[in-house]
Amino acid sequence: MPSSLGYQSTATDQESVMFVHTVSEARRMLPSASRWNSIEIDFNLVPQSGIAYDSLPSSYSKSYDYDIVIRDRKIFKRCLYISASIVSLIVALILLLRFLPHKHHHHGPSKNLTLALNQALTFFDAQKCNLPSPLYTGTYPKNSPVKFRGDSGLQDGNLTSNHANLVGGFYDSGNNMKFSFSTAYTMTLLSWTVIEYHQKYADISELDHVKDIIKWGSDYLLKVFIGSANSDGTTPSDINCWERPEDMDYQRPVSICDSTATDLAGEIVAALSAASLVFKDDDSVYSGELVKAAGELFESATKDPNNQGTYTRVETCGGESRDFYNSSGYKDELVWGGTWLFFATGDISYLQYATDKFQAAVDDETSSDKWIFDWNNKLTANMVLLTRLQFFHDLGYPYEASLKASSNMTGSLMCSYVSRRVFSMTPGGLVIQRPDYGAPLQFAATASFLSKLYGDYLDLLRSSGGSGSTCEFTVNYILGDNPMNMSYIVGFGDKFPSQVHHRSASILWDGQHYSCKDGYKWRDSKDPNPNVLLGAMVGGPDQFDKFIDERDKQEFTEPRLTSNAGLVAALIALHDPPHTKKSKKRGNYDPTKLGIDQMGIFDKIR
Repeated sequence: MPSSLGYQSTATDQESVMFVHTVSEARRMLPSASRWNSIEIDFNLVPQSGIAYDSLPSSYSKSYDYDIVIRDRKIFKRCLYISASIVSLIVALILLLRFLPHKHHHHGPSKNLTLALNQALTFFDAQKCNLPSPLYTGTYPKNSPVKFRGDSGLQDGNLTSNHANLVGGFYDSGNNMKFSFSTAYTMTLLSWTVIEYHQKYADISELDHVKDIIKWGSDYLLKVFIGSANSDGTTPSDINCWERPEDMDYQRPVSICDSTATDLAGEIVAALSAASLVFKDDDSVYSGELVKAAGELFESATKDPNNQGTYTRVETCGGESRDFYNSSGYKDELVWGGTWLFFATGDISYLQYATDKFQAAVDDETSSDKWIFDWNNKLTANMVLLTRLQFFHDLGYPYEASLKASSNMTGSLMCSYVSRRVFSMTPGGLVIQRPDYGAPLQFAATASFLSKLYGDYLDLLRSSGGSGSTCEFTVNYILGDNPMNMSYIVGFGDKFPSQVHHRSASILWDGQHYSCKDGYKWRDSKDPNPNVLLGAMVGGPDQFDKFIDERDKQEFTEPRLTSNAGLVAALIALHDPPHTKKSKKRGNYDPTKLGIDQMGIFDKIR
């Protein structure tokens, strides 16, 4: 597959009123005179008393005597048996309906989030392309939990006229392409989760794991490589070949991007800056290298405002990416990069740039991107970051107006997540942010992350108004509480997608080389994948909660780096620290002990 080289209201329903009899201490049913008058019926089944009924006062407001003559006792007994059977059946049905699980019921956070998070991170291990380094000795990591992957892409960048060492990084999704734009977004988001919730990661022994994933991606972004579709249908490529990356033997050309690809530059700046904060304590030299590269790239991308644009508008740069990650603008990425570079350096000029250009980025936002946080739109997340700055490290003049505006917009964002006026929902309750796009889980996951993160900010301020319940429901929907009763994370739960649209997972790992042509039999097979792509979140259901588990229905069954990044973010945000669970049980819950690092992100700011 080709490749490209870039930069080093809640409505109240009316309820029917039910009138019931009360039960006395003797456990007899007592009539209710307030709604109806009781009726006495005498079936003449017992010997008659010598005292006339008329001589006895009635205990009810009105009483009537009925004389029923039974001509055939066998028929009467049969009627009694039938009546008793009907009553028993009705009671059984009532009990059955009472105890059966309710469809679309919003369950609490009862899932094993630790297991789900471990699996979601493992997906990134399955997507690794080889990265020569002293740690991995130039081959696929031998300690990887993914056993159906091996050495691949070892000649990336070396077999073209634009010779460069572009080995490493991640394969994007079910194909063998490596996109720098989506990879950079993924590294930014994963780094953000570590900056906020590194204690939670440490509590469940996943901190080293997620840091390894971030370093793998950051090392690659210091080089930058995209990929090629070459979709003419005849030339072997990463799209028209159904081949494991280990078996690739076709040319993977390189595409060159210059400083006009400012959206790509801005996202890489954000990724390197955020990653530098992840490694600032573990490896200050590496952290400094990341910051230095980010600063140089930001300067190159912003020095000439008249020479800026999206990377996909230039054929030689992002032409291969248009069908996969077509960028609709670049201003949000530059604001995003400037914001993260400010946190990474403390240099106020980067914050000045971000706040000065923020409104222009808002004006440039497309209507379909509004309130969405994904690889194409960073404004929504940038609002939350600037709101964080206002909440906990307000710098005062001249930033009050910009930070206040971001805070107000963040409040509107949170309202949009719970209001049907902004986004529609599936019958099962999943928010559909882009109904015409498909693969809704990726957007639901990032919305879930932002809402929980913002709720944590409010808890730290001891305020109310967090939208945690919506966040919990979204994650539980993904993990199996949905109308399909299916987990959308491969390997999680008893029922999950088995025909994931993924080349490595769908082809048997048996030591045999399978060519482009050989791969078609695996692609077209109706059997489950021979390899379980553990932790991969698929695209998800349609807007009616229907999911089709078929390999060729990639809108349903294809996983992506960017999607799993949002999933990891939502899972770690929702994961309660051990002490939080205990304190909730004891009733002495402290909202300031949420497993979130309140001030660490400000370490570089003086």
